[in-house]
Amino acid sequence: MKQQRMKVKSIKEPIVGIIMGSKSDWEVMKNTCDIFKLFKIKFDVRVISAHRTPKRLEKFISEAEKKDYEVIIAAAGGAAHLAGVTAALTTIPVLGVPMPSVTDGIDSLLSTVQMPAGVPVATLAIGKAGAKNSALFAVAILSRKYPKIRQKLKKYRSEFESKIPIRPY
Repeated sequence: MKQQRMKVKSIKEPIVGIIMGSKSDWEVMKNTCDIFKLFKIKFDVRVISAHRTPKRLEKFISEAEKKDYEVIIAAAGGAAHLAGVTAALTTIPVLGVPMPSVTDGIDSLLSTVQMPAGVPVATLAIGKAGAKNSALFAVAILSRKYPKIRQKLKKYRSEFESKIPIRPY
């Protein structure tokens, strides 16, 4: 019996999609990109509104699926439907970052976190902390598949821990 050779897929580099509802969200979301740069993870950033540019969102999701994006981070303020609509249109994991808005971002938080059962969105903190943590959460997801990223994440956390003083004085 002739033995078949298995084709080994080359290990691809992960890529993350970052979308934000408005150009004004960039000041917060550049923190997400800084984390990915630190970890040398490729990312694609775009301004896409679930309400104002729905066709652009559909096109982005189609491209993301063809290019095998592994995580999408969606940031929006106000009604903040971007993460939920994105999650409804793809099986790629979606992380939502609520943007500061009229009610200091509480409206954005509730719009992002209150998804109906069956359409999950992992929701992070409002603003800059959420932007940074969305990237670190994506890194943690990717670290399960990519050993080099896992090593970098362990080093990052170790260095982060070493910066915390033992005593307050």
